[in-house]
Amino acid sequence: MATAHIIGAGVAGLAAAVELSTAQFRVIVHEQSGQAGGRCRSFHDNTLDCIIDNGNHLLLSGNKSALSYLETIGASDELIGPERAEFPFVDLKSGERWSIELDRGPMPWWILDKDRRVPGTRLSEYLSGLKLLSAGNRTVQQLFAGQGQLYERFWDPFTIAVINTSADQAAARLLTPVIRETLARGAEYSRPLIARHGLSATFVTPAIKWLENRGCEVRFNDRVSAISTDDRRVTALETGKGSELINPGDVVVMAVPAWVAKSLIADVSVPDAFVPIVNVHFRVANPRMPLMKRPLLGMLNSLSQWLFVRDDVASVTISAGDEAASREASDILDTVWREIAPEIGQDPDNMPARARVIKERRATFLGTPEQLEKRPSSSTKWPNLVLSGDWVDNGLPSTIEGSIRSGQSAARQLVQRIAS
Repeated sequence: MATAHIIGAGVAGLAAAVELSTAQFRVIVHEQSGQAGGRCRSFHDNTLDCIIDNGNHLLLSGNKSALSYLETIGASDELIGPERAEFPFVDLKSGERWSIELDRGPMPWWILDKDRRVPGTRLSEYLSGLKLLSAGNRTVQQLFAGQGQLYERFWDPFTIAVINTSADQAAARLLTPVIRETLARGAEYSRPLIARHGLSATFVTPAIKWLENRGCEVRFNDRVSAISTDDRRVTALETGKGSELINPGDVVVMAVPAWVAKSLIADVSVPDAFVPIVNVHFRVANPRMPLMKRPLLGMLNSLSQWLFVRDDVASVTISAGDEAASREASDILDTVWREIAPEIGQDPDNMPARARVIKERRATFLGTPEQLEKRPSSSTKWPNLVLSGDWVDNGLPSTIEGSIRSGQSAARQLVQRIAS
């Protein structure tokens, strides 16, 4: 039986490991840290005294790669969400509230109804979305700015949430596959989904258990410091436990962050500009949601961008977070709490003692046209080595869906090579 070595136990690496185990490879996962999941993980926070996620992640019911992965590892029921594709918003500057609720099927009948459209928008603004089909290297701002409220109240926040890059910088073409696979297909593919018990319980722990039940090895604290090659293939991995020989017929998936991949393969092209995401968590005794239909709220003209409530924890995500990440944690906590407290039935002047700011400094690559040109394909000059991760070029932005799809496609590429 041929062996597949997976370098990295983030969700891209785990997805590749699952695919290769299914294809009857003996799988060994090398993870340099003491835990799996990478940036998609949960942990016990001492300040909050509860389990929280490293970051808030929203999936959609059309994220086919993530859903197929969860089905394979037996964790499909760990994603929960409403029956309808509804996204509530509040503009803290104007006080306006609205919801975007998609129709069943691909025809967006809702945009024909003035009362269902985003306040202040015209039908013609929605039709301008067709510009994405010929976006080229233009930014979202270059495509849609100056076309009314839809830019301010949809395209700008949607871009920041999906690409983690401001609309004046973000490559518009990154939005195209996301919209094509979800919003453009209607409500069945656009329902918001969140992890019922956290990211680790959804994407990580079930995968580790599934792999180990199939005889796969997951080696923690096993850093790969170098790879050895000849003209034709990777021949060995250098780890802290010694040299791991790569026999003919064996394969390697490098599923590590871009900067780590660059340190292992000097001539690989990788994105080299990154963007932070700031997450803010409050342990709230009784988080009531009197003004919200869903435990999810988009917020405009505020530091807070998305508010999530799960059990007694209210969490806020601030993407494209360069400015927020430069602020003191106390300032972030005070500002965010005053913004969200009315939304969860709390006193803005009485912030919970248990509160936490987490700054993920290199959450994703910067989604500019220039950085997209640096994304490599999964193939390398060695047929038995492929690259995997949300930074590898698969057309999608840096998301859980993109990470899992990258891992799956990299593994399938190796299987096809072996078969041929």
